[in-house]
Amino acid sequence: MNETQRTRLRNAGFVTFFFSGICAISSGVVVSLLQEQYGFAYGMTGTLLSLMSIGNLLAGFLMAVLPGKLGMKPSALLLTAGYAVGYGLMGLVSGGGWALAFFLVGLAKGSVINVCTILVSDNSADRTRGMNLMHSCYAMGALLCPFLIAAAAQVSLGLALALLAGMGGLLWVVYLASPLEGKGKAKQSVTDWSFLRSRRFWMLTALIFCQNAAEQSVTGWMVTYFKGSGIITGAMAAYTVTVMWGATLVARLLIAFVFPFKHPRKAMVVMGVGCTVFYFALMQAHSQWSAVLLLFAFAFAMAGMNPTAVASAGKMTSVASMGVMLPAASSGAILMPWLIGKVADQAGLAAGMAVNLVPCVGLLVLAALVARLPEETED
Repeated sequence: MNETQRTRLRNAGFVTFFFSGICAISSGVVVSLLQEQYGFAYGMTGTLLSLMSIGNLLAGFLMAVLPGKLGMKPSALLLTAGYAVGYGLMGLVSGGGWALAFFLVGLAKGSVINVCTILVSDNSADRTRGMNLMHSCYAMGALLCPFLIAAAAQVSLGLALALLAGMGGLLWVVYLASPLEGKGKAKQSVTDWSFLRSRRFWMLTALIFCQNAAEQSVTGWMVTYFKGSGIITGAMAAYTVTVMWGATLVARLLIAFVFPFKHPRKAMVVMGVGCTVFYFALMQAHSQWSAVLLLFAFAFAMAGMNPTAVASAGKMTSVASMGVMLPAASSGAILMPWLIGKVADQAGLAAGMAVNLVPCVGLLVLAALVARLPEETED
């Protein structure tokens, strides 16, 4: 493969991850708009968000299998069509149709991150810089999405959904035009499963489970919570997503380029304290500005937890170990939003959101346990 093709593939990863940031993060705003217009129960909101997470989880397994059968390009085109089809369906159907639509959006989200990781990491001279740039593209899309959706929703919900379907269509066209491989080549190697006996591995998996649970619950539910409680009203509530992703982008860039962690495991303990304290304070907020500032602080504290935890796997990091760790940990993003919806239906939304303190405390406890492990022991 020549340098021009490598550049095109790398740039395709950057561009499509930007579009994915818009499409994926818009789901929390969209589900709030749907609930506002159709008046369905909080339990339905939690179910839709969980179905999206199930699609995201399934995509990881499908992208590991399908390229060997169909080739990378056909697989990417098949699965990433979920953004355009899913958001398109939301504007045309209701009830069970929404369930399918959110599942398809999740399927596209999980597929895009897999494809983009391959495109950028395999075609960058400096993988660390390439991956940081890729995730910055996602964060920029996530920052932009509330402005686009709020502006379109002022006209109609249908226009907002059509805009997102169009963004998903553009993402799909970029893959269509890229020089992705056709038939995938099978790679044979001896898989080392010894990580399954490692205490460190399972502690880190549990830690990322808690991180996914806490983060996805805030991303998916916070707009609905702020509107329902009256803390932040109207279109302003949608911009809280921008606050979260602005904090995330700033924190990750600082960690990567300005203040790299000298003691990553101790840093995770500090981040765990920050997540717990700021989330508890956020649940006590009664004014718009205190809520916004505490949400920024929470997202800033959370931002470095996932990449630092994955990096802490050290020698255990492999295709096999990540294939177990990340899907298992992603189940936290399925369970917690659903649980919040169920509690909210029975005891109110404030009580439902309070449940999210459990994974925040879990982050702190597990980070402390990981920090106590010997530096190089594989257990």
